[in-house]
Amino acid sequence: MFLKEFSGFLLFTSYATASCLHGTSHLLRRTTPDGRVAVSKFGYTESEGPLHWAGLSTNNSACAMGTTQSPINIDSSIPTAIYAPKVSIPSVQSAEFENLGSTVEVVVNGTATFNGTNYALKQFHFHTPSEHRINEEYFPLEMHMVHQATDNSSRIAVLTALFQLSANGSTTDLITNVTKNLAEITTPGTVTETGPLDFTSLITKLTTTPLLQYTGSLTTPPCAEGVLFLIMRQPLPLNVATYNALKSVIKFNSRYTQNKPGQQNLLVLAAEDVKNIKALNGTRASK
Repeated sequence: MFLKEFSGFLLFTSYATASCLHGTSHLLRRTTPDGRVAVSKFGYTESEGPLHWAGLSTNNSACAMGTTQSPINIDSSIPTAIYAPKVSIPSVQSAEFENLGSTVEVVVNGTATFNGTNYALKQFHFHTPSEHRINEEYFPLEMHMVHQATDNSSRIAVLTALFQLSANGSTTDLITNVTKNLAEITTPGTVTETGPLDFTSLITKLTTTPLLQYTGSLTTPPCAEGVLFLIMRQPLPLNVATYNALKSVIKFNSRYTQNKPGQQNLLVLAAEDVKNIKALNGTRASK
């Protein structure tokens, strides 16, 4: 099932450039001759937005037809992970920091092991506002740490952190250092470097606090399913200045909340509603 969902990944790059898969073997990182990065060919507004992603490419059919789509509202039906992941991300003096048009992304190396599977960290990126909600509550910022299994399979795992604005000005230093040179990549396609990144505190949170676990999909085209999400239940603090700086560059990049895993795609339901309304209006007009 999982491999079937991912079998067409190498065919969709013209429409899914800079998706959540960026940097994995499914969608290799590409740069232009002048050192810029390729910019997304999908968006979050009007005809480029999530309601029309399936129409941008035949490879994006899961966006409209899939039944385990992400993001979701996380309620009591979503379990807490039984296992804690083992996570290693070496501290670095700087890392590549890119504006992909659809998000800003940091390229770092690391590893994670979960339930017997080893994964390699390919990149992490941000969504604002948060894509996932917990008991209907959304958060200002969400970070996706995208991992690919090291066993030559197509398995993707996304370690996810949510951020809440702090009342006392406290913040997560990692994000402060990530955004040190944010002003240099306000234009999509541009590249700069982060400040020094120390992942110690983040790793502690990921390995010692409760994680919510479910299997969903990529939250960008092609919306392929079979993606493991491990989401920190407790949000990390973020100060207002850092949040506003990120928001001013990222703008809005949150896919709408999907139906519960295993239930009918909301776009299918909407299409049925439109069909029923047209039929009803046709009946009325004939009277």
